[in-house]
Amino acid sequence: QVQLVESGGGSVQPGGSLRLSCAASGNIIRFDRMGWYRQVPGKQRELVARFVGGTDTKYSDSAQGRFVISRDNANNTIYLQMNSLKPEDTAVYYCHCPGWPFDSWGQGTEVTVSS
Repeated sequence: QVQLVESGGGSVQPGGSLRLSCAASGNIIRFDRMGWYRQVPGKQRELVARFVGGTDTKYSDSAQGRFVISRDNANNTIYLQMNSLKPEDTAVYYCHCPGWPFDSWGQGTEVTVSS
């Protein structure tokens, strides 16, 4: 099971940008379905963006056109570039890696978008 550590969260004004990072403990080149999820209190964790095999990606409707997921296999890190942030993007963002018998999740990094 791979260990994941997120960073890059913080507070930003609406319209601002943040880049989240997720550093993995092992070689991620074989993990082609890593991604980012987010959760707000009282709601289910939801997909933001993920790889769906190779370099193909999938985004939620709310992230499409504003967020970009990328990866650096040499440094075992994936990223989430978030632009044009809105107050409704406020959440704890989690890095995810499917695995067997258990998926791996990071501890989360908090993003607050507020004026």
